[in-house]
Amino acid sequence: MSDGNLFAQQAANRRRSRILVAIFLLFFAWIGFGGDLAFYLATADAPPGAYRHVVPWFGVGTTLLGAGLAWWSWRRGPKEILWATGAWQLLEAENLQTTTLVNVVEEMAIASGVPKPSVWIVPDSDPNAFATGMDERAGHVAVTEGLLQLLDRDELQAVVAHEMAHIRNDDVKLMTLLAALVGTIALVADGSRRFLWHGGRVGAKGKGGGKKGGAAAIVLVLWVITLLLAPIVSRLLALGVSRKREFLADATAAQFTRNPASLASALRKIEDAHGPTKTIRRGAAHLCIADPLGRRLTNKQGFVADLLATHPPMAVRVARLKAMAYQYEQTGVLPEES
Repeated sequence: MSDGNLFAQQAANRRRSRILVAIFLLFFAWIGFGGDLAFYLATADAPPGAYRHVVPWFGVGTTLLGAGLAWWSWRRGPKEILWATGAWQLLEAENLQTTTLVNVVEEMAIASGVPKPSVWIVPDSDPNAFATGMDERAGHVAVTEGLLQLLDRDELQAVVAHEMAHIRNDDVKLMTLLAALVGTIALVADGSRRFLWHGGRVGAKGKGGGKKGGAAAIVLVLWVITLLLAPIVSRLLALGVSRKREFLADATAAQFTRNPASLASALRKIEDAHGPTKTIRRGAAHLCIADPLGRRLTNKQGFVADLLATHPPMAVRVARLKAMAYQYEQTGVLPEES
């Protein structure tokens, strides 16, 4: 990848990260102020002495909550993701496998030109890997025990190079924020639906009539639709972001190692492994080098697969890498990836 393309990609990721946080705050503001508006309209025609909702305390509270959660996700998102997977930090190599891992991480840090990330081991027999962090100075690379057992040195180096590409391209900030905020949105939406289910039946007795009562009903319907769709939309956003970046990380990794065939071989072995990566949950699936939830959709192409799969088809990724390997063998030059 040329420096111009790299800087453009990094700038785009930083811009998308800011937009993502803004959307997150707007979601919380709407959940709060939308509820306040519906409650205000519903109580506007209440009889004298009855409660009238005037102060938007719910909106102020949810907006402050959203700002706090966004800050927490920014500061603690990487560590929370690592904690959720049960990963433990490799501080000192203990055997040949971990020594090899530390060596290839150091090599790829030099090749990528970024500081050496901390290294983590995920206790899972399914081969997989991911990177997280908020910038290249504080990156983390995690691999499963199954990956260490399955791949040879060149293949492991290629997988680590792929994760280092995500760090160098500044993908990890956006993808880590997505993992943290998507999970938070799902939890808040679920909690709000529970509140609506239990509290709505009580509030239904005090609904007003007339135009304001009808307006309150409309706002309430829009509010409920937001709660229902927010987790789905945020999840699809995370999937779309992941798919677009995997091809670029594959190509960048091939340039780091000068060995695209090894990454193709590693992806093929990972794809042929059975079973999902049980320690990695749905909210962090887009961080991984391969779909950790089972690869039925990833193996397919078409609109549904493109919409729901966490990663592009593995066969397509392998084919592209093999084409790069063939060109490199013939010309000694790897193709530029824009």
